[in-house]
Amino acid sequence: MKHEALKLDNQLCFALYACSREITKLYKPILDKLGITYTQYISLLVLWEKDNITVKDLGEKLHLDSGTLTPLLKKLEFMELVNRNRDTIDERKVYVKLTDKGVELKTMAIEIPNKILCSTGLSLQSAELLKENINSLLLTLTPGNNIK
Repeated sequence: MKHEALKLDNQLCFALYACSREITKLYKPILDKLGITYTQYISLLVLWEKDNITVKDLGEKLHLDSGTLTPLLKKLEFMELVNRNRDTIDERKVYVKLTDKGVELKTMAIEIPNKILCSTGLSLQSAELLKENINSLLLTLTPGNNIK
């Protein structure tokens, strides 16, 4: 058929989009108990891994622009989970640092990845392979990787 390429079910982008939305839905009831959203959660994941990083580095790691990141960080700051501080030498740099409350939340979140994996029905090996393939695709699509 001439227009097979235009069928929704044949679109890689839609399969990734729909899957992403469904996975994010799995997080909602768990994160609601912690009082955070999915985007706040992934921001905290970055900071739990490496605290006191620049807003720019956080945005790059999360693939978020400053228009999305700024209100997100304001909310996390209002919730007393992070502090933002300007660099004393280069005022263009703003650092994000976890508060004690933000660090404590990590212990409450420790079981989330395992709960989500169990909810997907995937084996650990299948999940790791899928993640590896998606990360490879993301690397190919990310600007600046000199892949054409």
